[in-house]
Amino acid sequence: MKQLTEECLSMIRVRPKESHKGTFGRVVLVGGNHQYGGAIIMAAEACVRSGAGLVTVVTDPVNHTALHARLPEVMVVDWHNEELIQTVLSTADVCLIGPGLGLEQEQLELLLFVLAQQEKQWLVIDGSAITLLAEHGLSLREPQQVVFTPHQKEWQRLSGLAIENQSELNNQKIQRSLKAAIVLKSHQTEIYSQQEPVQNPLGNPGMATGGTGDTLAGIISGFLAQFPKQMSTIHAAVYLHSYIGDQLAKDRYVVLPTEISAALPYWMWKFQK
Repeated sequence: MKQLTEECLSMIRVRPKESHKGTFGRVVLVGGNHQYGGAIIMAAEACVRSGAGLVTVVTDPVNHTALHARLPEVMVVDWHNEELIQTVLSTADVCLIGPGLGLEQEQLELLLFVLAQQEKQWLVIDGSAITLLAEHGLSLREPQQVVFTPHQKEWQRLSGLAIENQSELNNQKIQRSLKAAIVLKSHQTEIYSQQEPVQNPLGNPGMATGGTGDTLAGIISGFLAQFPKQMSTIHAAVYLHSYIGDQLAKDRYVVLPTEISAALPYWMWKFQK
């Protein structure tokens, strides 16, 4: 399988002098129930620090105070407020749904609502949203504008492939039927799309901690909001996430997801062309 290289980061461009927050895209993140609020907070932090211009988080009200305290840069919407959710989705370039979402009926209805709203937006589907979609056989309106970010167990639920059967050939076959891009997270993440599959050679055991996947989903969303909506942008997000993790792992035993997010602006500045 073809390997990603540092060359994929060449799409990170110097920001134009005449620009404003709308220039760099609008992202809506949906997730974070009463138990897993940290997941959506980490995804939002990664999205903001990767450069998205306007970020709105749709979450359980129990998380609002923590979000405002941690990330005053983001706007917050009560996930029971369907009218306001529809309003923010209508102007979004990208919607990420799933980090800390949960698997209850209320979250299923929220996922159904978000899927029904998709028109021009790209959807990044992560975490429990993947499980809900797989368990209930939900369909996608615009699969070519969808990115799934499963770990191997979630991919098993979505694809029907047991982990031991998740070969390049089998994974590609399922991707062709789904028509959505697949970022299959593992110690060496693989990316499947209508193009040739690619593998990310980077990453380290220090990154094996809760929130790393939420952070990756946030970076992918932030990149899609501000850079061209194409596979090379997803490749760059995946590669940079692990590249930063590897830099941090040079002098620490564990790499926290929030540390990766904190380093994003520096490394994007280093790689900009």
